[in-house]
Amino acid sequence: MKTLNWIKNNPNRAMFLVPILLVAGISISHVVSWYDIANPITWAIYLSIAIEVGAMTALVAATNRIKGGVWFMFGLVTFIQMIGNIFYSFKEIDSNGELFKSWVELTGPVWENLGSDIDDVISLKRWLAFLEGGLLPIISLTSLHFFIKYKDNDEVSTHDGVVEVEKIVEVPVEKIVEVPVEKIVEIEKIVEVPVEKIVEVPVYETTTTTTTDDGIKRLSYVKS
Repeated sequence: MKTLNWIKNNPNRAMFLVPILLVAGISISHVVSWYDIANPITWAIYLSIAIEVGAMTALVAATNRIKGGVWFMFGLVTFIQMIGNIFYSFKEIDSNGELFKSWVELTGPVWENLGSDIDDVISLKRWLAFLEGGLLPIISLTSLHFFIKYKDNDEVSTHDGVVEVEKIVEVPVEKIVEVPVEKIVEIEKIVEVPVEKIVEVPVYETTTTTTTDDGIKRLSYVKS
Protein backbone atom coordinates (compact mmCIF):
# COMPACT_ATOMS: atom_id res chain seq x y z
CA MET A 1 0.00 0.00 0.00
CA LYS A 2 2.79 2.39 0.88
CA THR A 3 4.50 1.56 -2.40
CA LEU A 4 1.39 2.41 -4.41
CA ASN A 5 0.96 5.67 -2.52
CA TRP A 6 4.58 6.56 -3.17
CA ILE A 7 4.20 5.84 -6.92
CA LYS A 8 1.00 7.88 -7.00
CA ASN A 9 2.57 10.82 -5.25
CA ASN A 10 5.88 10.62 -7.14
CA PRO A 11 5.07 9.61 -10.73
CA ASN A 12 8.15 11.25 -12.21
CA ARG A 13 10.62 9.38 -10.02
CA ALA A 14 8.68 6.14 -10.42
CA MET A 15 9.24 6.22 -14.18
CA PHE A 16 12.98 5.81 -13.62
CA LEU A 17 12.31 2.50 -11.85
CA VAL A 18 10.62 0.96 -14.91
CA PRO A 19 13.77 0.28 -16.99
CA ILE A 20 15.63 -0.90 -13.88
CA LEU A 21 13.00 -3.52 -13.06
CA LEU A 22 12.52 -4.62 -16.69
CA VAL A 23 16.26 -5.06 -17.26
CA ALA A 24 16.50 -7.03 -14.02
CA GLY A 25 13.76 -9.43 -15.13
CA ILE A 26 15.24 -9.94 -18.60
CA SER A 27 18.74 -10.37 -17.25
CA ILE A 28 17.63 -13.25 -15.02
CA SER A 29 16.90 -15.42 -18.06
CA HIS A 30 19.98 -14.21 -19.91
CA VAL A 31 22.43 -14.74 -17.06
CA VAL A 32 21.08 -18.27 -16.55
CA SER A 33 22.54 -19.33 -19.90
CA TRP A 34 25.93 -17.89 -18.95
CA TYR A 35 26.03 -19.56 -15.50
CA ASP A 36 24.84 -22.81 -17.13
CA ILE A 37 28.28 -23.16 -18.78
CA ALA A 38 29.97 -24.08 -15.49
CA ASN A 39 27.01 -24.99 -13.25
CA PRO A 40 23.98 -27.29 -13.31
CA ILE A 41 20.84 -25.61 -14.58
CA THR A 42 19.32 -25.39 -11.10
CA TRP A 43 22.39 -23.64 -9.68
CA ALA A 44 22.51 -21.38 -12.70
CA ILE A 45 18.95 -20.23 -11.95
CA TYR A 46 19.80 -19.64 -8.29
CA LEU A 47 22.90 -17.63 -9.16
CA SER A 48 21.12 -15.48 -11.72
CA ILE A 49 18.37 -14.71 -9.21
CA ALA A 50 21.01 -13.86 -6.60
CA ILE A 51 22.60 -11.40 -9.00
CA GLU A 52 19.30 -9.63 -9.56
CA VAL A 53 18.57 -9.58 -5.83
CA GLY A 54 21.98 -8.00 -5.36
CA ALA A 55 21.05 -5.39 -7.94
CA MET A 56 17.83 -4.60 -6.07
CA THR A 57 19.73 -4.46 -2.77
CA ALA A 58 22.15 -1.97 -4.24
CA LEU A 59 19.19 0.01 -5.57
CA VAL A 60 17.58 0.19 -2.13
CA ALA A 61 20.88 1.17 -0.51
CA ALA A 62 21.47 3.88 -3.08
CA THR A 63 17.91 5.15 -2.66
CA ASN A 64 18.44 5.55 1.09
CA ARG A 65 21.83 7.17 0.44
CA ILE A 66 23.78 4.53 2.34
CA LYS A 67 27.48 5.17 1.90
CA GLY A 68 30.18 2.55 1.53
CA GLY A 69 30.58 0.65 -1.74
CA VAL A 70 27.02 0.95 -3.06
CA TRP A 71 28.10 2.05 -6.52
CA PHE A 72 30.84 -0.60 -6.60
CA MET A 73 28.33 -3.35 -5.84
CA PHE A 74 25.84 -2.11 -8.42
CA GLY A 75 28.63 -1.71 -10.98
CA LEU A 76 29.82 -5.28 -10.39
CA VAL A 77 26.29 -6.65 -10.73
CA THR A 78 25.82 -4.58 -13.90
CA PHE A 79 29.03 -6.02 -15.35
CA ILE A 80 27.79 -9.59 -14.76
CA GLN A 81 24.47 -8.65 -16.37
CA MET A 82 26.34 -7.32 -19.41
CA ILE A 83 28.27 -10.57 -19.80
CA GLY A 84 25.12 -12.69 -19.48
CA ASN A 85 23.11 -10.52 -21.88
CA ILE A 86 25.88 -10.38 -24.48
CA PHE A 87 26.44 -14.14 -24.30
CA TYR A 88 22.75 -14.95 -24.60
CA SER A 89 22.33 -12.57 -27.55
CA PHE A 90 25.40 -14.01 -29.30
CA LYS A 91 24.06 -17.56 -28.84
CA GLU A 92 20.61 -16.70 -30.17
CA ILE A 93 21.74 -14.84 -33.31
CA ASP A 94 20.98 -16.81 -36.48
CA SER A 95 23.77 -15.93 -38.87
CA ASN A 96 21.86 -17.51 -41.76
CA GLY A 97 18.60 -15.68 -41.09
CA GLU A 98 17.22 -12.93 -43.26
CA LEU A 99 17.19 -10.42 -40.39
CA PHE A 100 20.91 -10.85 -39.69
CA LYS A 101 21.81 -10.61 -43.38
CA SER A 102 19.75 -7.42 -43.75
CA TRP A 103 21.45 -5.92 -40.71
CA VAL A 104 24.90 -6.76 -42.17
CA GLU A 105 24.01 -5.17 -45.49
CA LEU A 106 22.83 -2.02 -43.72
CA THR A 107 25.71 -1.56 -41.27
CA GLY A 108 28.52 -3.18 -43.30
CA PRO A 109 30.34 0.12 -44.13
CA VAL A 110 30.42 1.07 -40.44
CA TRP A 111 32.16 -2.15 -39.39
CA GLU A 112 34.58 -1.93 -42.31
CA ASN A 113 35.67 1.51 -41.07
CA LEU A 114 36.18 0.00 -37.62
CA GLY A 115 38.48 -2.68 -39.06
CA SER A 116 36.07 -5.61 -39.24
CA ASP A 117 35.85 -7.72 -42.38
CA ILE A 118 32.39 -7.76 -43.92
CA ASP A 119 32.75 -11.48 -44.51
CA ASP A 120 33.71 -12.20 -40.89
CA VAL A 121 30.37 -13.43 -39.58
CA ILE A 122 31.67 -14.12 -36.06
CA SER A 123 32.95 -10.56 -35.67
CA LEU A 124 29.65 -9.11 -36.87
CA LYS A 125 27.76 -11.35 -34.44
CA ARG A 126 29.91 -10.00 -31.60
CA TRP A 127 29.10 -6.41 -32.53
CA LEU A 128 25.39 -7.17 -32.72
CA ALA A 129 25.41 -9.08 -29.41
CA PHE A 130 27.13 -6.17 -27.68
CA LEU A 131 24.63 -3.66 -29.03
CA GLU A 132 21.58 -5.75 -28.15
CA GLY A 133 22.66 -7.18 -24.79
CA GLY A 134 25.47 -5.02 -23.46
CA LEU A 135 23.67 -1.69 -23.49
CA LEU A 136 20.71 -2.80 -21.36
CA PRO A 137 22.58 -2.83 -18.01
CA ILE A 138 24.14 0.55 -18.87
CA ILE A 139 20.63 1.94 -19.37
CA SER A 140 19.66 0.45 -16.03
CA LEU A 141 22.64 2.04 -14.27
CA THR A 142 21.89 5.41 -15.87
CA SER A 143 18.27 5.20 -14.76
CA LEU A 144 19.43 4.51 -11.21
CA HIS A 145 21.61 7.61 -11.32
CA PHE A 146 18.68 9.73 -12.50
CA PHE A 147 16.40 8.16 -9.89
CA ILE A 148 18.72 9.22 -7.07
CA LYS A 149 19.51 12.70 -8.36
CA TYR A 150 16.05 13.66 -9.49
CA LYS A 151 13.87 15.45 -7.00
CA ASP A 152 10.62 17.08 -7.96
CA ASN A 153 9.83 20.41 -6.36
CA ASP A 154 6.37 19.17 -5.47
CA GLU A 155 7.53 15.81 -4.14
CA VAL A 156 5.29 14.32 -1.49
CA SER A 157 6.44 11.68 0.99
CA THR A 158 4.14 9.49 3.06
CA HIS A 159 4.99 8.08 6.47
CA ASP A 160 2.44 5.98 8.41
CA GLY A 161 -0.48 7.50 6.57
CA VAL A 162 0.64 11.06 7.31
CA VAL A 163 1.33 13.10 4.22
CA GLU A 164 4.19 15.53 4.54
CA VAL A 165 4.34 18.22 1.93
CA GLU A 166 7.44 20.29 1.50
CA LYS A 167 6.41 23.91 1.34
CA ILE A 168 8.69 26.79 0.65
CA VAL A 169 7.77 29.79 2.79
CA GLU A 170 9.15 33.19 2.05
CA VAL A 171 10.38 34.88 5.20
CA PRO A 172 9.98 38.66 5.12
CA VAL A 173 13.27 40.43 5.41
CA GLU A 174 13.51 43.91 6.84
CA LYS A 175 14.63 46.41 4.30
CA ILE A 176 17.74 48.28 5.21
CA VAL A 177 17.25 51.99 4.55
CA GLU A 178 20.24 54.21 4.29
CA VAL A 179 19.90 57.22 6.63
CA PRO A 180 21.49 60.40 5.30
CA VAL A 181 24.34 61.53 7.51
CA GLU A 182 25.19 65.19 7.75
CA LYS A 183 28.75 65.85 6.89
CA ILE A 184 30.56 68.12 9.29
CA VAL A 185 33.16 70.24 7.60
CA GLU A 186 35.72 71.97 9.77
CA ILE A 187 36.80 75.32 8.37
CA GLU A 188 39.85 76.97 9.79
CA LYS A 189 39.51 80.78 9.91
CA ILE A 190 42.55 82.91 10.39
CA VAL A 191 41.74 86.04 12.42
CA GLU A 192 44.27 88.82 12.67
CA VAL A 193 44.65 89.97 16.26
CA PRO A 194 45.79 93.62 16.62
CA VAL A 195 49.10 93.85 18.36
CA GLU A 196 50.17 97.02 20.15
CA LYS A 197 53.11 98.62 18.50
CA ILE A 198 56.05 99.17 20.74
CA VAL A 199 57.47 102.59 20.16
CA GLU A 200 60.93 103.31 21.34
CA VAL A 201 60.98 106.48 23.46
CA PRO A 202 64.22 108.37 23.23
CA VAL A 203 66.15 108.60 26.49
CA TYR A 204 67.96 111.77 27.41
CA GLU A 205 70.92 111.74 29.70
CA THR A 206 71.74 114.90 31.73
CA THR A 207 74.88 115.42 33.71
CA THR A 208 75.00 118.35 36.18
CA THR A 209 78.00 119.59 38.17
CA THR A 210 77.32 121.53 41.37
CA THR A 211 79.94 123.37 43.57
CA THR A 212 79.11 123.75 47.22
CA ASP A 213 80.17 126.63 49.50
CA ASP A 214 83.00 124.68 50.93
CA GLY A 215 84.45 124.18 47.47
CA ILE A 216 83.36 120.55 46.90
CA LYS A 217 82.08 119.71 43.43
CA ARG A 218 79.12 117.32 43.19
CA LEU A 219 78.30 115.47 39.97
CA SER A 220 74.65 114.66 39.34
CA TYR A 221 73.58 112.18 36.59
CA VAL A 222 69.95 112.17 35.46
CA LYS A 223 68.50 109.81 32.79
CA SER A 224 65.05 110.63 31.39
